Amino acid sequence: MDIRSTELKQKSIGIGVAGLGFGEKVHLPALYANSLLNPIALWHPKSQKLENACNKHNLKGHLNWSSMINDPQIEGIIIATPPEIRYKLAIEALKAGKHLLLEKPVALTSTEIIDIQKLAMKNKLSVAVDFEYRAVPIFLQLKSLLKKNIIGTPWLIKLDWLMSSRADETREWNWYSEKEKGGGVIGALGTHAFDLLHWLFGSTKYVTGKTFTAIKERPFHSNDELKKVTSEDICLAQIEMAGLSADLHIPAQVTLSSVSRQGRGCWLEIFGSKGTLILGSDNQKDYVHGFGLWFAEKGQNLVSIKADRKYHFVKTWEDGRIAPVARVQSWWAESIFKRSPMIPGLAEGLLSQKVCERIKESSDSGMNLSL
Repeated sequence: MDIRSTELKQKSIGIGVAGLGFGEKVHLPALYANSLLNPIALWHPKSQKLENACNKHNLKGHLNWSSMINDPQIEGIIIATPPEIRYKLAIEALKAGKHLLLEKPVALTSTEIIDIQKLAMKNKLSVAVDFEYRAVPIFLQLKSLLKKNIIGTPWLIKLDWLMSSRADETREWNWYSEKEKGGGVIGALGTHAFDLLHWLFGSTKYVTGKTFTAIKERPFHSNDELKKVTSEDICLAQIEMAGLSADLHIPAQVTLSSVSRQGRGCWLEIFGSKGTLILGSDNQKDYVHGFGLWFAEKGQNLVSIKADRKYHFVKTWEDGRIAPVARVQSWWAESIFKRSPMIPGLAEGLLSQKVCERIKESSDSGMNLSL
């Protein structure tokens, strides 16, 4: 446990993992590093893939979801599946009395998230949402500096997240290519981006957005057939943030892209009355490693700032995603043991989802929309 947890001398919580992509690559090694969480079983709908993973990790496998959620050894479940099925899996798991850690987007609509939220509250279960940037040391350092009012009144926020992960036109069509299945850059990057802005600057008041699909067709099933892409791979958004005080209104410009060859990565620039803060990384392969933070007082040059030791990870991995996910898992375990509210949780996931939805609505209507 680190950052905000206290010593918890409890038995470990049995955990099931649903999904063998991010779930196996990131969540599973993070679980093995946490003495409070004990991986018990894996779930996947494809039997051969499930068998291979269970043999590799020496874990129990559940091909049937009902079997997974009714396993008495499992108290909590991490759902790291594609977005389309998360709502159904989450609702059934909560009815079975399981705590949840959900990948984002939590569900396809804010209405579905509200359903999950109501059921979790009714059954007194902890539901975490994996907004792992809140757990990265340099981001925590940025948050600390903003709380100290180092830049004065924020005047302008600019967030560019320009990645090349889907810039290859030969990359196969999958769920990411279909809007109805929760695909697109807004779900992949926007959910993180908007939560980050809310965490740092307060809630969103108004949005104006425009979405685009640069690569309109992709190969389907490794043959010559091309299938239409219905999800967006570029998003431009103008956002008005409420700020952390009642009389503050901060303009924010957000650019998201998954098709930017040689894109500059993720860069957050904050311009204020007393100075400027810049946080960014051009690392395209690992979205946690490589971030730097710089500050310039009014009239001075930018200087590099390191994260305080109190924010450092207890353990790190070659894959930079694992350490912050492990930290979020620790916060989730603490929430379960203490029966305390989980942050980031469904309230944060709902707010981010509402912004995602309003941006898409704004793109269709051309209107500036309130939250």
